[in-house]
Amino acid sequence: MSTRAGIVGTGTARVDDSIVTAAAERLIAAAATRRPCAPVRALIGPDDVDTAYRVQERFNASRLADGVTVVGRKIGATSEAVQQQLGVDQPDFGVLFSDMAYDDGDLIAIDRLLQPRAEAEIAFFLAEDLAEGPLDVAQCRSAVGYAAAALEIVDSRIDNWDISFADTVADNASSGLFVLGAQRPTLTDFEPVEVAMSMRIDGEVVSTGTGAACLGDPLNALAWLAQQARAFGDPLRKGQVILSGALGPMRPLYPGATVTATIDGVGTVSASFSTTPEVSSE
Repeated sequence: MSTRAGIVGTGTARVDDSIVTAAAERLIAAAATRRPCAPVRALIGPDDVDTAYRVQERFNASRLADGVTVVGRKIGATSEAVQQQLGVDQPDFGVLFSDMAYDDGDLIAIDRLLQPRAEAEIAFFLAEDLAEGPLDVAQCRSAVGYAAAALEIVDSRIDNWDISFADTVADNASSGLFVLGAQRPTLTDFEPVEVAMSMRIDGEVVSTGTGAACLGDPLNALAWLAQQARAFGDPLRKGQVILSGALGPMRPLYPGATVTATIDGVGTVSASFSTTPEVSSE
C-alpha cells in the first residue's frame, strides 16, 4: 500500500512503526484469545486516520499469514443511524476474508465472535475492475455484475465497543463475518437508492431503513470505496464482493438468535447463531 492520497487525515507527524506494531499486536491478541482489548487510541490517538489504516494493514496481514484469502471489501458507518450508534461522523472501510463468508440459512457458532451486532445491506459483486477512470457512480454501476441481500455481522475486538473512529478503522472496520442471500438480481432489476429494508431477530422487527440511508445511495458508497481503495494502491477487482453499508441501525445478537433481513427487489437473507463450537470440515 504505497499511498494514502484521498484519505482524510490529521496532518500530524507520522507515528513510529513500533507504535503501529504495538497497536496491531493488541488487536491480534484479542482476536486470537477471543478476549476484547483496551482501545488502541491510547497508542495512536482517536482521530489519526492515516495511522489507523496502517494498523489495519498490520492486523489484516496476520489473517493472510493464517492462510485465508481476500474476497472483497466492506464499507462501514455509511448510515447516520450507525454513525450515531458508534459515535463517528464518517465512513471507513475494511477487508473481507474467505473465512468470514456464510450462505443464506447457515447456522453460525456465535463463540467465534466477541460482541456481535447485525446489520442489513446490499452486497455488490464486481464483474469488472475498478482501478482506472473517474470511478464515479456511472462507472461503478456498470462494473456491478449482480447484487444480493446481505447480513453483515459486525464485531469489535475493543472491549464494550468503546471505540473512536481510529479504533474501528484499526480493527478492520469492526468486521466480523457476512451472510449472502441466494437471490442474485442485476441493477436492471432494481434501483439501490429506492430499496426498503426490514430486519428481524427471532421474528421481531428490530431495524428498518432505505437505500437512501446509505450515503444517499449504495452506489455512492461503492464509488467512495473505489476511490479510497485506488488511493491506497489496492483497487477493487473483478470477482470481489463489496458490502456497501448498513441501510438501518445495527442490533446486538445473542446465542440462539435467528436474524432475517428482507430488502425489496433484492431478496431475503437469514442466519442463526448457536453456542455450539464450529467443527472443521477438514
